[in-house]
Amino acid sequence: MADRKDDAGNPVRDPLLERAIEHTIYASRWLMAPIYLGLIAALGILIVTFFRELAHAIPGVLAMEESDVILLILSLVDVSLAGNLVLIILFSGYENFVSKIGPAEHRDRPAWMGKVDFSGLKSKLIASIVAISAIHLLKIFMDLGKYSAEDLMWYTIIHVTFVISGVGFAIMDYIDARSYKSK
Repeated sequence: MADRKDDAGNPVRDPLLERAIEHTIYASRWLMAPIYLGLIAALGILIVTFFRELAHAIPGVLAMEESDVILLILSLVDVSLAGNLVLIILFSGYENFVSKIGPAEHRDRPAWMGKVDFSGLKSKLIASIVAISAIHLLKIFMDLGKYSAEDLMWYTIIHVTFVISGVGFAIMDYIDARSYKSK
């Protein structure tokens, strides 16, 4: 079996050891599959968390203050965003690094599936983290009495760090895209 050709066009066999190593490296991508199955379990944990929050709030919903209702909604949105983040990583990571998922023409297939490369995955990831951080910070600001000034400072610094990281990633992607266009 000829894997490649030399300068004269003659078939050249790669050494057996080299082919074995390359095959092993290529097959190693399947070692990520159990991690993606674990992320499915993580989605189950998020579902339980979502409904636990909802069930805990329902008995007292008629007596809730407006700020408590907003805090509840923010908590539920926070869990939803975390679930979306897990799904983005699950689908994109599996498709980019392990194998394609099912038929591309399936009617329920999200439009972005199979189109999000590593750079896009990184952008979606940091955007989701910033959104989750912003919701968490908003929840904190709506209940200021529970937090010290130092806690507020650190929560804000962490959020701003996420935002700056996101801007930094976007700038790097912009520079990278421009360098490919100029070639």
